[in-house]
Amino acid sequence: MTQGDSPELQQLYKDFDANHMLPLWTQLDDLMPMQPAPKAVPHVWKWSTLYPLAQRSGDLVPVGRGGERRAIGLANPGLGGRPYISPTLWAAIQYLGPKETAPEHRHSQNAFRFVVEGEGVWTVVNGDPVRMSRGDFLLTPGWNFHGHHNETDQPMAWIDGLDIPFSQQNDVGFFEFGAERVTDYATPNFSRGERLWCHPGLRPLSGLQNTVSSPIGAYRWEYTDAALTEQLLLEDEGQPATVEQGHAAVRYTNPTTGGDVMPTIRAEFHRLRAGTATPARREVGSSVFQVFEGHGSVVLDGVETKLDKGDLFVVPSWVPWSLQAEDQFDLFRFSDAPIMERLHFDRVHVDGGNR
Repeated sequence: MTQGDSPELQQLYKDFDANHMLPLWTQLDDLMPMQPAPKAVPHVWKWSTLYPLAQRSGDLVPVGRGGERRAIGLANPGLGGRPYISPTLWAAIQYLGPKETAPEHRHSQNAFRFVVEGEGVWTVVNGDPVRMSRGDFLLTPGWNFHGHHNETDQPMAWIDGLDIPFSQQNDVGFFEFGAERVTDYATPNFSRGERLWCHPGLRPLSGLQNTVSSPIGAYRWEYTDAALTEQLLLEDEGQPATVEQGHAAVRYTNPTTGGDVMPTIRAEFHRLRAGTATPARREVGSSVFQVFEGHGSVVLDGVETKLDKGDLFVVPSWVPWSLQAEDQFDLFRFSDAPIMERLHFDRVHVDGGNR
């Protein structure tokens, strides 16, 4: 837009700088790229590395007031050392030792837990004790008091997911300490929220008002597993029950709205038959996957990585990815899709078609 490098032009740029101004013509490629150019990079974390490190932290770092949680965030290598797995999402491995209690607190950020192995911990959310067991997806929506207690002689680890980066960048966060312990040490098999809400197709008349986040504290593995199993059985019968051949999937939903479980986070579970390969796809927004069971591989931006139980990987915005199953391959997925869709930034490209 300009020619030459005259003294007048140099002075103009100095005056821009002195007055905290930046001209668009020097930054257009960064501010308005032809397509998303994420700073976050695709990356894989191996469970065989994560768990021993979490275990060592359990031996050396106490849990309690101050640090609050023995949670170790996964830092995307492209984000300059920030404890973010993507620009909008936070993921961590949390470790609770035998008979330990993590004190209660609450925060604006929405949170969940997914359990890849272990049992014996209860998370207490607004006074409701919720059992944590293998394959369970558990919610802690924003501004709900919550703490955890381990009733066994064995440690337990799980993954946490939150919208911390999105909340921090937009300056919306609040935090409040709660009780030093948890408010209810009961260990029921099912929480009060589950007893009220988890009956297929039935809504309590005492709960007709829609809620921003799901009132269900735990989505149990036995129901997730049964739903995926039936999809593949229906596919065997020639019925259109799967998202693509050999690929069953479910989305966890808020029963009061039919929408996502929380306003900023989408959660899904995917099951691929042995030998199934998905087409490469690109999506605006970021996703994180954890392998729950089975063996396979992911191709991230052309690079293939073998995956085993517990491994996690992140897919930044518009990075192509695909999956390949060696045997039955089960994966938990969470993403920032509700944000992208609500703001109408969502876009998907699948090899062989556009959407």
